[in-house]
Amino acid sequence: MHTLGRSDRVDLPGLGLYNIHAKIDTGAYTSSLHCSRAEVKNGVLEFVLLDDEHPEFTGMVFSFAEFETRLIKNSFGVAENRYIIKTTVKLFDEEILTEFSLSDRDALRFPILLGRKILRNRFVIDVTKKNLSYRSKKKKISKQ
Repeated sequence: MHTLGRSDRVDLPGLGLYNIHAKIDTGAYTSSLHCSRAEVKNGVLEFVLLDDEHPEFTGMVFSFAEFETRLIKNSFGVAENRYIIKTTVKLFDEEILTEFSLSDRDALRFPILLGRKILRNRFVIDVTKKNLSYRSKKKKISKQ
């Protein structure tokens, strides 16, 4: 079982996003992605991840035919209807298919939040550390 710190950089290979800052949040059940725009057109969810202020912002529109909506409580305890998608997140060379809610995290420091659902039975959290998966990845790249 790998150890994660309080934050890390993760890859979302299915979305073409790499080394994106993520907060590890054992208080949140569902993981979340920062989404600046989302709407359903002809039964297909279309959304833009991040925002134009973010260094990795591409403006690319993602389309998901398979999605759902769910009532999720935010950090203030207020329930919000959010779109939920499934995609892979890569940590320590392991690709994990998981659910992400799409939410406006513009005012927050981290565009990705990893919740308990993905962390449980996979990782031990040490809040005194950070970027452990990212450092492992960089170390492997430098050895090649």
